[in-house]
Amino acid sequence: MSNVKVSLPSSAEQRPTLFSNLKHKIPKDTGIFIVMLGIALIFELVGWYVRDQSFLLNINRLVLIVLQVAIIGIIAVGVTQVIITSGIDLSSGSLIALTAVVAASLAQTSDSLSPMFPALVDLPAVVPVVAGIAVGLLCGVINGVLITKTGIPPFIATLGMMVSARGLAQYYTHGNPISFLSDGFTAIGQGIMPVIIFLVVAAIFHVALKYTRYGKYVYAIGGNIISAKVSGINVNKYLILVYTIAGGLSGLAGVVLAARVSSGQSSMGVSYELDAIAAAVIGGSSLMGGVGRISGTLIGAVILGLIKSGFTFVGVDAYIQDIIKGIIIVAAVSIDMYRNRKKR
Repeated sequence: MSNVKVSLPSSAEQRPTLFSNLKHKIPKDTGIFIVMLGIALIFELVGWYVRDQSFLLNINRLVLIVLQVAIIGIIAVGVTQVIITSGIDLSSGSLIALTAVVAASLAQTSDSLSPMFPALVDLPAVVPVVAGIAVGLLCGVINGVLITKTGIPPFIATLGMMVSARGLAQYYTHGNPISFLSDGFTAIGQGIMPVIIFLVVAAIFHVALKYTRYGKYVYAIGGNIISAKVSGINVNKYLILVYTIAGGLSGLAGVVLAARVSSGQSSMGVSYELDAIAAAVIGGSSLMGGVGRISGTLIGAVILGLIKSGFTFVGVDAYIQDIIKGIIIVAAVSIDMYRNRKKR
């Protein structure tokens, strides 16, 4: 009598359960979105307990949070793409300063007591805007070329750009602020314009990463750069493009910030690169590469804005806020590394 083998279906062959179907239908950013709501609720409750007033129902505070998120968010969109390729960009904050002073110097009016370029006053607003973004793009190209053509690690290449760009901004202005900017230029940073610009930028690159060849290649490079090369992807070309985009978005953020405060200063953008990296990592981008979403970065930027404004609201010292922000960044990276180890 022959033995009959009965094979049970493996877990992979089993029919999907209701919970597994629901898991696939739940948006990937739901968890971080719930965290954001939880943080907002905590500050709301603490606000009523400590200061006997609402944290979220203050219009001026909400406007400030949104404006802070907009500037950080614009550069975070570029930084997210760099991180997806398993790179890093430490130059964003310094590029904001450099592009802000360049744009401001070309946006001065004839009312200025001592314009930087007396022959170039009262220019159309498009001139300083294009100039600022162009400087950011150029610096991004330099970052990308250094990384791809010389083999310098992204950390070192962008660190060098961070120091150099800040030095250039200080040399360009001799440490003096540039004021008396035209109304046409400053209109870019007034009202909800920075928020609109941020949302448009986020939407464009969300679509680019999710639905275009560019996005497919960026994820492939971050997932496994050797496999990407073998499959025929021009890795150097796309890496240069990613860093160029990051530089251009830093330039845009510098222009918007200068327009918002009606001044260009070499001290602008200090530590903004860390906030941008934190927003990307908190939003789910992996420093190991290959993972990241613009939607998650947007939520991560909002979380940072809530935390900063919330701690100020309840009276936490600014130095303590920096300590807590550092702990949050380390915790987010630790969770990401744990998640990656678990997948292996």
